Order: sequence, then structure tokens, then C-alpha cells
Amino acid sequence: MPAKGKYLLNEQELKQEALYRKFSCISQYQPLVLLLGLSVLTCAILLVLFFSLRLNVHSHAVFVGVVSGALFVFLAVFVLVCAEAFTQRWTMLLGLVVWATHLTMGFTFIYGAKLVQPWDQVPFFLFIIITVFTLLPFQMSYAVILSIASSVSHIIVLSVRLHMDQSGPFPVNPLLSNIVVFLCGAAVGAFHKVQMEKALRQTFQDTLRCLGIRMKLEIEKRQQVQVNLQAHTNCTEMRRLTGESHILYADIVGFTRLASDCSPKELVIMLNELFGKFDQIAKENECMRIKILGDCYYCVSGLPVSLPRHARNCVKMGLDMCEAIKLVRDATGVDINMRVGVHSGNVLCGVIGLRKWQFDVWSHDVTLANHMESGGLPGRVHITEATLKHLSRAYEVEEGNGHLRDSYLKELSVKTYLVIDPRSKDPSQNTRSVPKQRMSDGLKMRASVRMTRYLESWGAVKPFAHLQSREGFLTDAMVNGKNRCKDIPMRSAPSQITERNKSQKSKFDEELHNEMITTIDELSSSKQWVTSEEISRLTLWFTKRELETQYRTIEMPGFKYYVGCAGFIFFCIFIIQMFVTKQPKRLGETFAGLACVLLLTLTICFAGHIQKLFPEKFESCQWLTAISEAVVKRSFVRLPLVAITTAVIVIIALFNLVFQTVQLPTDAAYIDCPKNGSIIDEHFSYLPYSVYSCILALLVCGVFLKVSFELKAVFLFIACAIYYIIICCTKKDLFIACRNSNSSLEVIGELGLMKHPQMMSCIYITLFLFTMLLISRQDEFCFRQDFLLKNKNRTDKDEIELCENLTRLLLENVLPAHVAALFVGENKKNEVGLLSTNTLLNQKYKDLYYKSYDCVCVMFASVPDYKEFYTECDINKEGLECLRLLNEIIADFDELLSKPKFSGVEKIKTIGSTYMAAAGLSGTHGQETKQDRERQQAQIGIMVEFAIALMGKLDGINRHSFNSFRLRVGINHGPVIAGVIGARKPQYDIWGNTVNVASRMESTGELGKIQVTEESSDVLQKLGYSCECRGLINVKGKGELKTFFVCTDSNKQQAMPLS
Repeated sequence: MPAKGKYLLNEQELKQEALYRKFSCISQYQPLVLLLGLSVLTCAILLVLFFSLRLNVHSHAVFVGVVSGALFVFLAVFVLVCAEAFTQRWTMLLGLVVWATHLTMGFTFIYGAKLVQPWDQVPFFLFIIITVFTLLPFQMSYAVILSIASSVSHIIVLSVRLHMDQSGPFPVNPLLSNIVVFLCGAAVGAFHKVQMEKALRQTFQDTLRCLGIRMKLEIEKRQQVQVNLQAHTNCTEMRRLTGESHILYADIVGFTRLASDCSPKELVIMLNELFGKFDQIAKENECMRIKILGDCYYCVSGLPVSLPRHARNCVKMGLDMCEAIKLVRDATGVDINMRVGVHSGNVLCGVIGLRKWQFDVWSHDVTLANHMESGGLPGRVHITEATLKHLSRAYEVEEGNGHLRDSYLKELSVKTYLVIDPRSKDPSQNTRSVPKQRMSDGLKMRASVRMTRYLESWGAVKPFAHLQSREGFLTDAMVNGKNRCKDIPMRSAPSQITERNKSQKSKFDEELHNEMITTIDELSSSKQWVTSEEISRLTLWFTKRELETQYRTIEMPGFKYYVGCAGFIFFCIFIIQMFVTKQPKRLGETFAGLACVLLLTLTICFAGHIQKLFPEKFESCQWLTAISEAVVKRSFVRLPLVAITTAVIVIIALFNLVFQTVQLPTDAAYIDCPKNGSIIDEHFSYLPYSVYSCILALLVCGVFLKVSFELKAVFLFIACAIYYIIICCTKKDLFIACRNSNSSLEVIGELGLMKHPQMMSCIYITLFLFTMLLISRQDEFCFRQDFLLKNKNRTDKDEIELCENLTRLLLENVLPAHVAALFVGENKKNEVGLLSTNTLLNQKYKDLYYKSYDCVCVMFASVPDYKEFYTECDINKEGLECLRLLNEIIADFDELLSKPKFSGVEKIKTIGSTYMAAAGLSGTHGQETKQDRERQQAQIGIMVEFAIALMGKLDGINRHSFNSFRLRVGINHGPVIAGVIGARKPQYDIWGNTVNVASRMESTGELGKIQVTEESSDVLQKLGYSCECRGLINVKGKGELKTFFVCTDSNKQQAMPLS
């Protein structure tokens, strides 16, 4: 397996590398076009100069022919480059053609005249080396090979020719100077290539990451919609549905007795599997599940639009639920059944309160449907006459006699019916292959175990399971561009889940790969010239001032390497000048002084590294690190260092040209006639290399990559202006004297354009001026585009983080915070470094969440008067205004939960006008089952204080709304089971005898009072509360219980220390 995984990983890396090569090829299009433009312009200018000076074409036929041919070759390559498909396939070939053409021009310039010198066309070959690394589309290995080939060919050809024409000592020093020039050019080009390759690969990774972020953002938004739907927040305001809706209530008869024998895991599994099955039946019958109340399930058919078939669908759903329970009963032998009630009418729907939002429905018709269930019969669907009218005789019915079993139905004189299941009359539909339990198994296993084992075979989807496979949204939803809700199917087999998870990951990677290919293909030749709206076409500045400010102040961790490479140029220039200078001592002194300045600059840049290398010696010099960090982070610190470095290099480059004094000869020390092939007198051999040193100084702009283009342009123009002034004015006599002629035209006529010292110097300085301007501008453009991309990534990440936070808030609005933390992978990060909804199911909690508690205080608080207050008439918009008041009451209750005093109280749900809460559910894992006695008792006191606060809130609402609502509260404490169930609209709930008794304490209580059990009364009295014995009362399912009322008025002051 490891080998296979490694192979797959390498395959993925190979695919990304192929993508990068394609991306790199496309990105090198613009530099290639710029080089072709520069080459065409150079050839055109050379031809214009040649003919404007009226030089003899016959004498320089090779020069004219090669330059003209090169011009046409460059134009032809330019046309081919514009053919995008051809360029992508033959980029390297076109680059080789351009390189070979330049090389041909270089050798033509060397042999264009009979006189060949050791320094002939060194700048042009330096230009070839620089362009191979910076503007031609070659990888580093090919660029190194071509640069070596260019420099070595120049040195070998010149060495052979000079050896053949030797009439004096062999010019070793000039040839060594040539080697240093080429070495310096290759080093600068390689440094530039490495830095730009690094930046390009980073841009590629950022582009890939940006695409991935955008895709994940789309998925995250769709995930948020899904969580939104599952969090019951698909309706944010209450509204009246005027069309007929069909309300179904279903209760599992016998489940309470079964649950008392269940472990926490068995209980949650049974409920999740049963309600998961019911959700599936609801989906098949186009019904919407509203809420789960213990073992009661209710849903509505006809939302949001009522259709004629919805009544039949609702009844069919009830029959299917009864059939499903019948299968369970037959398979396990457990005595459970389904009692279903259905009624048709109008409903109000929406969300109330501030916490634990749950989509719900209200109306008198909803209340009637609830009583239809309680007044029904096990295994039968109990419907009203209103529902029967909508069935259009689709089902046979018989008298229901619901008024005999429910007083509410009798009071309203509701006529009811029982639906006859068509399957009961058709044996072929009723015989199904049901796995029968063996008698021995039935004797050995408890009923809950048999139920759990059988229900697990249904394989219902677990809560929030869809969040595990977030990539699954991509293919169906994102590609089709439709915001569709995915179906929640029954759970697949484990092997299918594993394969699906693997395929989802591969699908996402494949989709990301395809998106990247599309993005690269969109980088066509024409689009690369279209400047972004955020960048000025002329200055390359950002149109937004804040973006420009951010770009100007970005950190430059590689600045020290820029200065180091500039120091290498400085050293190369010194070596070249030492080979040819006539005043080595003076040059050495100047070098020593300038080197000290440059070393000081390097020390400032590498201060942090120096301290790390010698921590003991520089332990007290913490300011060294501060200096190093300032250089990286502060642009105003870097600017003087750039100015000092460039000034030092220009000064050393100009030394021989400006400060060297030469006695001009007056006789035969001039050159012999060029026809004899002799070389310049050794007095002037330093002159070309002084110019070459000045050209090398211009290469500093290619070293300081991220320094602003304006500074580089200013430096280039100032340096070149100084060079022109020296060559054409201050040192003009020196250039004239080295040719033994007072006529420049005479020398040009004999040697040609590229051999005239003054003309050649000006041409090459101009050539390198424009070359470095193009390179600097291209670098600036690339770095600004990369900055824009990173800024877009940050924006998208912030948006993703916002979506994730919203999703988390929605999730925490469904679940308690400590439970939501288990579903949200708090410590996991996704590919972009942010918390991802992809980790919403932690590995530890992949199974259903369930937990048992030894002592939890449960409270039910209802407003019984609200039932009388609620009316449906035109004045209150058919009950809508009454519901708004209920929303205000519940919202005020929810506000109390934000107080630190009640931080341990958790709202569970609202049931009509009843508010359910519990205390003692929070805390980290382990503390919940090992609570000390004092903490358990304190939770009961806090819950009583919360009930008192609810009464105070209700009194305030009464004063403002001129009502006389009173709260009826029931409290009990003891062991409970908590869990999360339901794949569609997952719900956190608690179960157990403690919950049932707390509910009975409320329903049998009195208005304005808090009724508690005898056990809870004992604890409260120890906390200082007074409790009044009510006596024995009859509690459904429990018989007679002794209960107490908490004396709230006299004990509000006593309970204050609990806060």
C-alpha cells in the first residue's frame, strides 16, 4: 500500500509539474515578444545608421546582409509567436532560432572588418547571455548550456584568430577580462532566472490555490445553504400560508417502555434509524418534516405550495410509516406500533426566538392534528373529514370515533375516519422477505438489542454526514451552475462509502486540474497585453491608492541577496579593471574604500544571520536582529542601501575611464594601418573594458528585482547620461587618439559601425539601457500581478472564513456549543490554512453523538394563557399578530441565556408556547460524568433562578402589551441521555424518565408557580430555598407523586449568591 500511495502522489506531482511547464511557457510569451521588438529595432537602427553615414555597401556586404537577414528572421518569428498554438508547441525552437540569429550577428560584427581585437563584440555576447536567462523561453539548464556555448565560442574563436594573427605578445589579460565579463553576466542572469522562476512558481501555486479557494468558496456557500436548511432557518419570518396544508402527527406507541431498557447508544441509534427512515418516506411523498418531539414525529404536506395530490401523499406517508413499524415488529418481536393523525387546514409557519431556531408551524388546525394522533389507534391512520374531502376517494375509510378517545375532538365535534391500507387487502403486497429472529436469539437478547441490530441494517444517514463529502457538491452543483439541494439517501455500505470518499477527493483534484488548464488556456497572446483595470497601463501603478501603498510597503526577505549579488558585480568590475589598468595601486586604494562601504551595507543586510552564526559572541547585540528586520520590512531603510550600493558600483566602473591619465602619443605609437591587422597600442587597451565595466554596472537593475521600476529607470538614465557625457565630451580626445585618425567617418568606413570605439560604446550602452528597462518593467509587471493575485487570495480566504463562521454559528444554533465543537474539527486545517467545513465530522465522532449524564436539571415553562389569547381572525391577520407576541416572549426568554449567570443553561427547544431548557449539559468530556455533588446541586439552583427570571421577563411583557400571562414551570433533575438525531434537519435532544417527569411537573402545575419533585425539593432546601409541599398528585405513567412548589417571592434575595 505505501508504494501505491507513493506512486499516486508522484503521479499527482507530475500532473502539476506538467501544468506548471505549460503555465511557464505561456508566461514567457511576453518577454519573448519584447526581445523580438528590441531586436527588430536594433537591426533597423543599425541599417539606418549604415545608410545615413553613406558607407560602402560593397565593402560591408556581409554586415548589411546578415543584419537585413536577421531583421526578417525576427519579424518571421514574431509572426509565428502571434500564432498562439504554434508558440505553445515550438516555444523552445523559436527561442533557439532567436539565439542562433543573435550569435550569427555577433560573429558577423567580429569578422565584418579585417582587424580583430581581443575585446571585439564582448558587449553583444554579454547581451546574448543576459537575454538567454531573462527574455528567452528556456529552462535554467538550457539557459546555462546556451550561455556557456555563447561565451566559450567567443573566447575560442578570438583566441584562435589572435594566435594566427599574432605579431606581438598574446593578449592574455584582455581575454581573461572577457571571461570575467561573461562570468559576471551569466551569474547575474542566473540569479535573475532563479528569482523569477521562484516567483513564477509561487504565482502558479497562488493561481492554483486561488482556483481551489474559489471552488471551495462555491462549495462552502452551498454547504452553508445546506446547513441553513438543516438548521431549520429556511424561513426567517413568520407568514401565513393561505393554501390548504395537511398536517401529520405520528407517535411510536410502546417506545417509552422500550427506551427505559436502552443504553444511550442503543436509544440514539434507534431514534436516528427510525426517524431517518421516516425522513426518507417524507421525501418520497413530498412532505416536509417539521420537528421531532421525543418519539413523536410531525410533518406537513403542501408547503410551500399546496397541490391537489398533497393530501394523498400525506396519508400515504402515514400508511408507509405504519408499514415500516410493522416490519420492525414482525422482524424483532418487539411490541411497538405507530399511531398517526392527519388533518387539513391553514398554518402559520416561520421561526421564533433568538436561540435554537427551528422551523415550525402554528394554528388551530395544527393543534387539531395533534389531537387526531392522540385520539387515534395504533397501526392506523386517523384523519378528519377535512382531509377526507381532499382525498377524492383515493382510499377507503371507516368510522374513526375519535371523539370517544379524545376530549378535545369531542368538544369540537370533529368527525374522524380511519384509513384502510390497500396493502392489507392485497396479500402479494403484504408478503415481504423479513429476516426472522431465531427463537434462541430472542431469548438471549434484550428487546432494545434486537431493535438496534435490525434498524442498523436500514443504514440511515447520520446527522451532518453530507458535510463530510463537501467535494461531492462540486460535480453536481458547481459544474451545472445550479443551487440544488442534494438528496439525503439512506446510508451506503461501508465499502461504498470508502470508495466514494476516495472518488470525491480525486474528482475535486481533477476538477481543479481542469480549471487550471482552462485558466492557462485563457492566458492567450492577446489577453496578456490587456492590463488589468486595477493597474495603470503607463506607470504600472495600482489605481487604488490603498493597494499601491500596500505594495510599496511589502516585505523583501530576499533584499540581502540582491545586495550580495550586486557585491559580486562590484568585485567582477574590479577584477576586469585590474587586468587592464595602468594604475593598479590607485585602483586598489579606491577599491578598498568602496569595498568597506559595500561591506558595511552587506553587514546591515545580513546582521540577523551573523548573530545566528555567532550567538555567543553577539549575545548582547540584539539590535542586529532589529536592523535586519528593518531592512526586510521598511522601504525607507532599503532605499538608502540601494542608492549606496548602485553608487559604489558606478564609481568603480567609471574609475579607469575618468581617473586614469594617459599621455597621448604623437608618433608611431598610434595604430599601424588597419590593413596590416595590428592592434591598438597597449596605452589604450583599457578603454573598451572601461566601457564594458560601465555596461556591467547597468546590470545592477536586473539584481534588485522587487525595487520599484521608477528608481531603476532613474538610475539607468542618470548612469547612461554620465556615460554619454564622458564618451562624447570629456574623454572624446581619448577615443579619437586610439584610432590614429582625425576623421570618424574614415575609421567607420574602414572598420564599420561596430568597430568604431566611440560609436560602438554609444550603441551598446543604448542597447543595454533599453534591455534593462524592458527587463525591469517586465519584472515590475510580474510582481504586481503576483501581488494582486495574493490580495485576491486573501480576500477569498476572508470570504471563506466568513462563510465558515456563519456555518459554525448556524451549527451552534442547532447544537449546544460543546456538542458543535465535536462536529466542527477545531484543530484541523484545510489546504488553504483555514478551518474547513470539510472537517465538520471529527474522526473521533464519526458515529452518532450520544452521551449519558448522571445529573441534569430539566425545566419546562409554558404560557397556558396563550392558547386562549391565540385567535385567528382578520383583525390579527389570521393569528399572525398573536404569533408575533409569542416570538417576543420567546426572544426575551432567549436573551437571558446570554447572561454569565445562566451560561450553564441550555435551551433545548420550544413546543408551541412551552419553553424547554436544561442545566448541566455543558463542560468538557469527562467532567460531565464526574461532577461533584455541589456542582450538581448548584445547577438546580441556577435553573430555579432562570425560571424566576423568565417570570420577570413575562411580567415586563404583560406591562407593555396589557396582558396577564402567567408562567407555569415544572423542574426535575436526574439522569438523562443526550444525542443528535436526524439526517435532514439534525436535532439535539435529551431523553429519559427525568425529562418525562419534568414535563409532567409543568402540565400538572399551577400558574405563576414552580413545581418540583420531592428529590429536587430536598436539594433546593439545602441551597436555601423554601419549598411548599403540595401533596400527592396523579402523574400520567407514574402514578401518584409527592410534589412541591418553590416559594420564589421570599427566596429571591437568598439565592443571589449563586450568581
